[in-house]
Amino acid sequence: MSWQKEVDEINKRRRLARALGGPEAIARHHELGKLTLRERIAALLDENSFREQGAMAGAATLDDDGEVANFDPANYILGAGAINGRPVVVGGEDFTLKGGSPNAAGYRKSVYAEHLAIDMRAPLVRLMEGGGGSVAGGGGDPKQPRTVGEPPHLQPRLQIIAEAMSKVPIASAALGPVAGLPAARLVASHFRVMTQETAQVLIAGPAVVERALGVSLSKQELGGPAVHLLSGVVDNVAVDEYDALRQIRTFLSFFPQHAWQSAPRTPCSDPVDRCENALLSLVPRDRRATFDMHELIAGVVDQDSFFEYSASYGPSLITGYARLNGQSVGILANDCRFFAGAMSADGAEKTRRFIETCDSFHIPIVTFIDEPGFMIGPEAERAGTIRYGMATCLAAAASQVPWASVMVHKSFGVATTAHFAPDNYVLSWPSVASGALPVEGGVAVAFRRVIAAADNPEQKRKELEDQLASARSPYPAAESFAVNDLIDPRETRPMLCQWVEDIQPRLQTLTTPVSFGFRP
Repeated sequence: MSWQKEVDEINKRRRLARALGGPEAIARHHELGKLTLRERIAALLDENSFREQGAMAGAATLDDDGEVANFDPANYILGAGAINGRPVVVGGEDFTLKGGSPNAAGYRKSVYAEHLAIDMRAPLVRLMEGGGGSVAGGGGDPKQPRTVGEPPHLQPRLQIIAEAMSKVPIASAALGPVAGLPAARLVASHFRVMTQETAQVLIAGPAVVERALGVSLSKQELGGPAVHLLSGVVDNVAVDEYDALRQIRTFLSFFPQHAWQSAPRTPCSDPVDRCENALLSLVPRDRRATFDMHELIAGVVDQDSFFEYSASYGPSLITGYARLNGQSVGILANDCRFFAGAMSADGAEKTRRFIETCDSFHIPIVTFIDEPGFMIGPEAERAGTIRYGMATCLAAAASQVPWASVMVHKSFGVATTAHFAPDNYVLSWPSVASGALPVEGGVAVAFRRVIAAADNPEQKRKELEDQLASARSPYPAAESFAVNDLIDPRETRPMLCQWVEDIQPRLQTLTTPVSFGFRP
């Protein structure tokens, strides 16, 4: 006796499950310029590598003969595949079915996503487009017995999400409207990207906001890219879905598969002894003039390897990933074109998250320092800059990965400690000026009465500033062995590539998950 009848039924239900929301719903989705979830998964992964979990999950309605009369697929698709040959778990909401609001089978699969990533010790990619729960159909007859809520013995829903963030890299893309719990899961990621034209991230949608607050706004006005690039809810914006998927693939290429593995190193064709002449004149002698720190980064790291993220949030601090002689490294730098490079509350929050991410996945950090200190003024005080800033400084102080700190221009105040970690390798450029305060601030405090009594206060102020600035020299620090070396700026890449070689034995020991203590 054969089981062919049952196997035919399995194949039938699989076909029905692959139909998503049906031809009309798929056509409407395409008309909006969006890919279906299955198309997104195919575009993300290596060809033919996707292995779906729960391929026939859904809800079947049977007729009187026991045949399937109607089938609602699970509107969350989950499985494993590969990106550049490396295993990855991928899942996401199917917006063509009930706008991605989870049905029963879809909810169960979404809950399983983090479990699967941890079990496989593989990165998790979420391709998100959908809302949270719905009140529709939730009334029922209050006179009839019903089961509500979850039993007390079950683990909290978010526990597995917290665990996954400390064990596997997580990248999420908002590819349409994302609200409620899906929005919360989006931000619980190490990298968040949203599409420019089609995505919004919302705690609650326009109808709920208008009913509760009397404020009428569109989805784009509430939670579009213009809002969330500045809020820090997302790191990057993509021009389209293919760009979002490309950014996720690039981001994951810098990371190990999991927290039990050291950061990856790839072959490098960029000469380690490359010395860029432009670095010699990059920093202007006029201490008030600005320069582009991105030119420095590009001149030092492996060519075309720098991947910046969260550029619009806390823009005075640059964060991203790059390679040095093939070794994945985290890049932290001040951008003096914004607030002279000062650490704002947003910049501090971004930097703390960056340090903790590098620590979690054993990625060494290289920081290029042009730090004038914490941002000052009434807005900075109201934003709690000192609190966020101190949390960042403590994150650096407790960091376990190797750090290389290149003192480029300014290095003042407590905020500078956010650029140094235990067992730091420190290089100094001849253009650096360091101390408790910048010259301008120090003169304003120490010589206030002298300046006020002068016949020409502004001229006196400038004389004092220039006098003190000329007395600051990089040589005493090098002579006192307060830095590992004072170098020609053009030597930065060769010196850092040698440092990469020197830290290899230490990196090989960093192969266990880390935890963090309390921070303000």
